Amino acid sequence: MDKLELTLPIDESNYQTKPSQLLASSSQLTQAQIKDAMHKGAVWLYRGKSKQRLRRASKSLLPEDKLELNYNSQLLQQSAPAPSLIFDGDVFSVWFKPFGLNCQGSRWADHLSINRWVESNFHKLTGKNERPVFLIHRLDRATSGLILLCHTKKAARLFSEMFHSRKVDKRYQAIVHGDFSSIPMEYLVDHPIDNKPSSSKFSFVGKNEKYSKVDVKLLTGRKHQIRKHLSFIEFPIVGDRMHGISGDEARDLQLQAVSLSFICPFTQKLYQFKVEDSLMLSL
Repeated sequence: MDKLELTLPIDESNYQTKPSQLLASSSQLTQAQIKDAMHKGAVWLYRGKSKQRLRRASKSLLPEDKLELNYNSQLLQQSAPAPSLIFDGDVFSVWFKPFGLNCQGSRWADHLSINRWVESNFHKLTGKNERPVFLIHRLDRATSGLILLCHTKKAARLFSEMFHSRKVDKRYQAIVHGDFSSIPMEYLVDHPIDNKPSSSKFSFVGKNEKYSKVDVKLLTGRKHQIRKHLSFIEFPIVGDRMHGISGDEARDLQLQAVSLSFICPFTQKLYQFKVEDSLMLSL
């Protein structure tokens, strides 16, 4: 079976049966397949007004609960590229997210997301207890680079406020088609996206015969803002299948979050992180 969507009401007649058994008998999938789908985030438990992923095959159920299975065998067989730990600040951590790793899951699965990968593997890397993971900002699946994750609700709240109020300095680099060297430094692009004010600054870094590398600073944070602004000024990002040059698919998207700097809300210490030279985009 390649794909299946199944909703299973729980009542007095079946609430004492294990969720994995109920779903297996209703879906023609084996219990092993159901348990794998649970582990990868494809099963949901609805209880009252709450909705959460169900990962334990033996979790106790209650009458009026509801199970939901979103099974996609092709998706569940995929594996996630591993992120690299840059810094462990206990209540927050900084990681290098590679190309192809999602920032969050979908109703079909979450095993291909950085928050689930870190949730499952962080304790193995550090030797510490498992920690919750709170995603407070995002990078596109195709964008590589630095991302900050939080591990307490208080840290998530404080850092979210800092990102929202632009107290975290984020810088990007992109490799674009064409010669950017004649464009003034800190060139301002002020062009609306989805009818919302949007501003970015671009500065030339280097070039070769075909491409240029540019520094990017976002002044607003719209979806795909860097990609859309560079396409608007006719310097599309190399490998951008959505906003770039048609047929430009030989390379991955050449966009990277290269630095993060902020004052920690807990220690008031200045932190500055930069992508290692070996991982930076090259012309």
